[in-house]
Amino acid sequence: MAQRFPPTDAVRKIRSRLDHPIVDGDGHLLEFMPLVLDIAAEVAGPRAAERLRAFLAGATDPRASRFTPARVFWALPEENTLDRMTATLPELLYHRTEELGLDFVMLYPSMGLTILGLPDQEVRRAATRALNVYYAEVYAGFRDRLEPVAVIPLFDPQEAIEELDHAASLGLRAFVTSGAIPRSVDRDGSPRQWIDTLGHESLHDYDPFWARCQELRVAPAFHGIGYGWGSRWSATNYVYNHIGNFAAAQEAVCRSLFLGGVPRRFPGLRFAFLEGGVAWACQLLADLVGHFEKRNREAVGRFDPRRFDLDAARALLDQFAHGRIADRGKRYLEMAAALKAAPADPDPRTIDDFADSGIETVAEIVEIFARSFYFGCECDDPLSALAFDRGVLPRGARLNAVFGSDIGHWDVPDMREVLPEAWELVEAGHLDADAFRDFSFGNAVRMFTAANPDFFAGTAVADAARALAR
Repeated sequence: MAQRFPPTDAVRKIRSRLDHPIVDGDGHLLEFMPLVLDIAAEVAGPRAAERLRAFLAGATDPRASRFTPARVFWALPEENTLDRMTATLPELLYHRTEELGLDFVMLYPSMGLTILGLPDQEVRRAATRALNVYYAEVYAGFRDRLEPVAVIPLFDPQEAIEELDHAASLGLRAFVTSGAIPRSVDRDGSPRQWIDTLGHESLHDYDPFWARCQELRVAPAFHGIGYGWGSRWSATNYVYNHIGNFAAAQEAVCRSLFLGGVPRRFPGLRFAFLEGGVAWACQLLADLVGHFEKRNREAVGRFDPRRFDLDAARALLDQFAHGRIADRGKRYLEMAAALKAAPADPDPRTIDDFADSGIETVAEIVEIFARSFYFGCECDDPLSALAFDRGVLPRGARLNAVFGSDIGHWDVPDMREVLPEAWELVEAGHLDADAFRDFSFGNAVRMFTAANPDFFAGTAVADAARALAR
């Protein structure tokens, strides 16, 4: 008989106050790498498996060159061996869900995340196939409570479609990718190092991939990293690089998808931005609203140099300019006149930064954020409450914050504490019961069932998910 893991006292007290299940929208599994490597040899051959082994060995080496950003080190709950093995062994986690207070857990990759930014196509594709076969195989008997998430790199849309189809053929219903793709070539073929964020000015047209997501009824989830971006380039300090990096990466792809018009062209898709919290999304929403109000195609005309009133400027210079400014007043007016006389730009799209987004009103900006975007928040993040503050967000918006435990990684030293930590938002008065229901259950269910109403069929939360839909 399997060992029982009854709920802790703290979990029992919290659950006694809830009238809904808990859906963990962002837990992590730890891959059992000997099996993954064997599967890689089976699906891609010994050479690809050996190259994958070498890549993984380098990806987990904590020794970094002083010319590269410091990598994560000591990233797993080693001392708490029970928790580490819980994230590794599906049956053990399955038996511990009651203890943790979690009814259904979305399990995102760990080592699988490292291949999302891997330019080497042979290793990337071998790893993708092997990992997805692994997820489908080892979690096959536990899908009523544990949902493994496929890994789909997005270096190339056709490759991504093929891997998405393969994952779907394995019965996997959700996937994760990175929206921040490192490129070493520009769209014209010239060499340039940059980050492709899939929407605005992407190297490829990703609409066929978004269309395939819609056909397969899956919600794209993004878990990119921002190590090595801007100031996050310490060769010695992982924390220096880590703080804010997930928010930076997810903000980049969200901004790119929005300004590229992806959620307008695919209104049925739901996009999840994981592990960066929701504070960045609140700021992005406010910034987009503020910029649209002042720089939409009508308003931006107020800043056209041709609208500068030379006569009014001359009169003001005569009245208020003195000394060295007054001596140069004529030159100032000549420069202004030259700008005023410049020919108008023949393409109005070049001055309409919102043209590709398809947005016509502020209300549409708010509607897209409230409908299409979901934001994974770690259980100990107090700023998750911002998503529910209609008094602060533009137009009384409420964003879709999703509870994520992040179990399996270093920031969860004890899995038994994830639900109590999230509940602190209620105890502190930051969330009421309705908001906590959405945070820990409703938003995750809506995200997955918007495209696939049967996503939770046959699971431990099926009845509650159907009731929510009604």
